[in-house]
Amino acid sequence: MNNKNNLIELDGSHGEGGGQILRTALALSMCTGMPLRIERIRARRTKPGLMRQHLTCVLAAQEVCGATVVGAELGSQALEFRPGRVHAGDYRFAVGTAGSCTLVLQTLLPPLMLADAPSRLHLSGGTHNPMAPPFHFLQRSFAPLIRRAGAELDLTLRRHGFFPAGGGEIEALITPAEGGLRPFDLLERGAPLDAFAEVIAPALPRGVAERELEALARLTSWDASQLRTLPARQNEGPGNALMITLAHEHLTEVFVAFGERGLAAEDVARMAFAELRSYQSSAGAAGQHLADQLALPLALAVAGSGRPAAFTCTELTEHSRTNFSVIERFLDVRFDSRLEVSRAGNAWRVDVLPGSA
Repeated sequence: MNNKNNLIELDGSHGEGGGQILRTALALSMCTGMPLRIERIRARRTKPGLMRQHLTCVLAAQEVCGATVVGAELGSQALEFRPGRVHAGDYRFAVGTAGSCTLVLQTLLPPLMLADAPSRLHLSGGTHNPMAPPFHFLQRSFAPLIRRAGAELDLTLRRHGFFPAGGGEIEALITPAEGGLRPFDLLERGAPLDAFAEVIAPALPRGVAERELEALARLTSWDASQLRTLPARQNEGPGNALMITLAHEHLTEVFVAFGERGLAAEDVARMAFAELRSYQSSAGAAGQHLADQLALPLALAVAGSGRPAAFTCTELTEHSRTNFSVIERFLDVRFDSRLEVSRAGNAWRVDVLPGSA
């Protein structure tokens, strides 16, 4: 790890220039004890600065580690965060809008995985939003890989929350890894085990879900047993998500397309199918979103153990590259990536290596 007396200064407009820079920096400031100053927060967004969900991340991080914070207010484009000791515990945080509560989990999970006791998080806000990891993706794709690193992440959905109403609730039980996180390789998907699609459509006509599944059936040739409608309460909507789950021997991927006013059910199905086909045409193990989520826990495992890790992915986005660069500012690790071309399909290989120190 780097010297805890060093102040890490970040430009929030760097690279992808979004909220991920803030969340990763907050998480790693808590993990390492290193103070943080970030300016030009979300400078590349239409509405720059801290929005409600970002401010909730800052305030939640402050509570978990007793940080001293300057600039924690809506619209702020500069923040100074000086962390204290991370405390395991039972916490409740509410975004207060349809802003994603899964992004709050993303901020708090890394330090709580390194804490000295289990923690429970009760989070409310959006659970299925287009610009954040949906609950089912975290439960099925991400959490099993956290367990592979030696920690436990048990997720429970209490209530769906869609834009613009929000009101969703999730619970996360985090059990730290004994002896620290373990690095691992995720280079291949392994044998296919299952494939199915599900629709969530509370407070919408039944025909919406039926049309989405019928359209997807025409595109995939899947049978009726692979096409499902998930139960939801009417007061959880209106909202609509079409989710495709592919389970393989070494990982599970989830692809989600969201319905919205004016968008035909058939178009939602085509959007989901396009993500499925893009994944199937590559040889990478992780999809682009899972690759982004995997970078930080693997980097913590590598930094703590001194042993390397590696994964392959379908695409290396600007979002991921920006995340890599922020992680390298806090941890003594480096990310090496290269495109591998094969008959099975192209894939990016990312090696997470111990640094030179």
